[in-house]
Amino acid sequence: MSDHRDDSHDGDHSAHDHQHGRNEDGHQHDHDDHHHHDADSVGAAVVTVSSSRSADEDPAGDYVAAAFEEAGHEVVVRELIPDDYDSVQGTVDRLTRRKDTDVVVTTGGTGVTPDDVTPEAVRGLLAKRLPGFGELFRRLSYEEVGTSTIGSRAVAGVVSATPVFCLPGSKNAVRLGVDEIILPEVGHLVGLSGRGLNDEAESEEEPADEEGETEEGPADDEESGPA
Repeated sequence: MSDHRDDSHDGDHSAHDHQHGRNEDGHQHDHDDHHHHDADSVGAAVVTVSSSRSADEDPAGDYVAAAFEEAGHEVVVRELIPDDYDSVQGTVDRLTRRKDTDVVVTTGGTGVTPDDVTPEAVRGLLAKRLPGFGELFRRLSYEEVGTSTIGSRAVAGVVSATPVFCLPGSKNAVRLGVDEIILPEVGHLVGLSGRGLNDEAESEEEPADEEGETEEGPADDEESGPA
């Protein structure tokens, strides 16, 4: 049996691997720096967009919630809303402003029927778009459903420093999007989206404390002066 490995490249690969992990000074790059702000656990809001389903019959929403919880995250809220532009936009806007919500995942309303308005409603809120999510979702989906994946308009982006993912309403599509894309990246995206916000909040509080200390100082001097 022939060996398809090209041994002549082994040295090159070893050198490349060695150099990839170190800079010109010989110091090893700390890969963890890029993930320093990653969130270990996130609070997720799950929204089912459907005018025909009920809370008792929501396999797609059930899957999202179960997958997040099994991955060590918390589902802080679940909502079922109709296929309505204002309902979708208002719900996503409200949920992204909640302090206990780090990520919002919607299911349904991403197709091409007249009442599929989730992408349009959410795009109006996006401060940043994540086009790679839809691109990767459709590429992976093609392997399962073929060219019919072009009818899926799954989108994602950031609203109020909160990642939002809009998935189709089928359980298989949700499984693909959640397991293969969202869960592997959600901690990193949540950390990046909110990076610096806590530091800014703390820095805004510091001057008040410093002023308080400054005011106390002269008061003590004035009391001791006349004596």
